[in-house]
Parts: sequence; C-alpha cells; structure tokens
Amino acid sequence: MKMTWRWYGEGNDSITLNHIKQIPGVEGVVWALHDLAAGEVWPLNRIQEVKKQADQFKFNIDVVESVNVHDDIKIGLDTRDQLIDNYIETIRNLATVGVKVICYNFMPVFDWTRTDLYKPVGDGSNALFFENAVVSNQSAQSMIEKVLEGAGDKTMPGWEPERLKDVEKLFEKYKDVDDEKLMENCKYFLERIIPVCKEVGISMAIHPDDPPWPIFGIPRIINNAENIRKFLKLVDEKENGLTLCTGSLGANPSNDIPAMIREFGDRIHFAHIRNVKTFDNGDFIETSHREQDGNVPVVEVVKAYHEIGFKGYIRPDHGRHLWGEESNCRPGYGLYDRALGIMYILGVWDTLEKEMK
Repeated sequence: MKMTWRWYGEGNDSITLNHIKQIPGVEGVVWALHDLAAGEVWPLNRIQEVKKQADQFKFNIDVVESVNVHDDIKIGLDTRDQLIDNYIETIRNLATVGVKVICYNFMPVFDWTRTDLYKPVGDGSNALFFENAVVSNQSAQSMIEKVLEGAGDKTMPGWEPERLKDVEKLFEKYKDVDDEKLMENCKYFLERIIPVCKEVGISMAIHPDDPPWPIFGIPRIINNAENIRKFLKLVDEKENGLTLCTGSLGANPSNDIPAMIREFGDRIHFAHIRNVKTFDNGDFIETSHREQDGNVPVVEVVKAYHEIGFKGYIRPDHGRHLWGEESNCRPGYGLYDRALGIMYILGVWDTLEKEMK
C-alpha cells in the first residue's frame, strides 16, 4: 500500500508540507483545488503549481480528492452534458502531471453530514459527531448554519456557503430523484468519463455516502455491499472503482467492511481508514484509529488489505482534535491524531509483513 495524507494546500491548511514530511511512511499528498466550484475546469497551470510544491518535498500527487460532481449532473438536468465536458477536460489536465486516482462522490446536497464539529470525547479531546435527533427534528438550514458557524473561516468541501445558502431550492431540484434515478444519472456520468479515464490512465474512486442512510429525504446509493455491487456493474471496468471509507460505511454496524475489502479488492483504488463509535439511537462519534476506541474492526481491516496484497493508495481519515489544535485546524483534519493513526496502521501492517517472513 502507498500511504498518503490529505493536504488542503498552501495558504489553506494549517499543516504544512514540512510537517507532513516528518510523518514516517507518507509518500504522497492527497489534494484538490478547493477554491474552484463544482463544474469548473481545473486550469493546467494551477495543477502544475501544486505538483511543483509537492516535488520540493518529494511527495507524489497521484490522488486528487475531490473533483466534485455538479448537482445538475446528479439530478440529470439538461445542463449536465456541458458540465461533464468540463469534468473530462479536468481529467485530461490532471493526467498530464501523473494523477492516477480521482476520489469523488455522488451524494445529493451534502458530501458528508455532522451535527457537531467539536463534540467532547471525554479525554480532553473533541471530534466530529452525528446526532440523529438533530437531523430528524431540525431543518437542514438550521443544521447548516450551526456547522458553518463552527467551521469559521475554514473552507470545508461539500459545505460551500454559496451553494447551500438556499438549500430548500436545492432540495426542490432533487424532489423527483430517488435511488433508482440517482443510479441512472451516475451511470450516464460514468459512461461519458470512463472511456477517457481508460485512455489517460486515471481511475475513478467513488466515496461511500456519509452517513450511509437517507437524510432529509434525499437518496443514498453507495452505502452497503449490495449497492456497491450495482454501482460497479454500471460500467464494469477497473477504472470505475471505489474509495473504501471505513468511517462512512462503519457508521452502519451491519456493514462488514473486511468482507467488502476481500470482495471488491481489485476495484478499490483508494482507502480511507478511520474509526467511529456508534450508538443504538443512530448517533456516532469519530474516535482515534485504535480499534478498541470505536466499533470499526481496524485491525481486521488492515489484515484484509494485507491479505489481498493491496497496492493502492491509503490515508488516515478524520481524527480527533488534540491539545487545543481545534482553534487552528480544519474540523476533522488536525495533525496529531491523523499522524498517530498512520503509526497505528503501519504498526499493524509491519507486523503482518514480519509474520510472512
């Protein structure tokens, strides 16, 4: 496996490339042009600028997260063809600097949902938290306002204020889009882009829905093994693959993530490993990567990747905010807990490697 680190870019991340270089095992940075809205073409000169920055620290930029898919494509509006043309142009531009994987999602309205960005964990740290009752009993607008207030001046992909300022109108656009229609629109998108991906050597890696169940009446289609099977068959090519996120899928205890890794292994191009503690009422909170702290079988997950000989890209996903860093870091993306997560993951992997000798 190839260990990576999500980096939000110079001037947009409190964590620098120099910080990341000091974390053992990290080979590349997972990046994006976060100031560009979904549907815009990523300019080649901007892409080359990121490569130049990473090259100074000998990091690869093989994985992009995310080239966001415009809502019009997900809804299936007449404007989608031009937007897909723009997406294809971005794919071609990314290929010129050696990008190998594009992580994206097909979630309506919200790329991910939490109700509290700084929920106390009980050990002095705090973490991202999902409270089911808040989503069930409050309006989407009130939840958005609380989350954006907590984010402050930090940009959060999937929570762009300009896109969500009138969320009710956005919901109205999705009113006739159910699971089946969303899957059809995803197929239309994939049928256009996958031939280009095959041509230029890039794999698409869809991220699971987060959380993996419907919220505010909007559909979810990448949330369990059955739906992942359906998705992979939409365009049955290896370039149409997965970002397997243990935290997103793990919020539903019925998802057997090690089994998914063994079943879908040859289509997993990118792996996110994080841990969550789930509760019977549908709440969940993010924890350290240590298996005992949550409900995701992290050790078994790493064993499954080792068993299939995983050669793809992997990164520690969200971590707790430690030692007061929440005053400066992007929610969920502090330095310390993710660095500890890398050491935990690599510790399990190194043990498995030694056992083979």
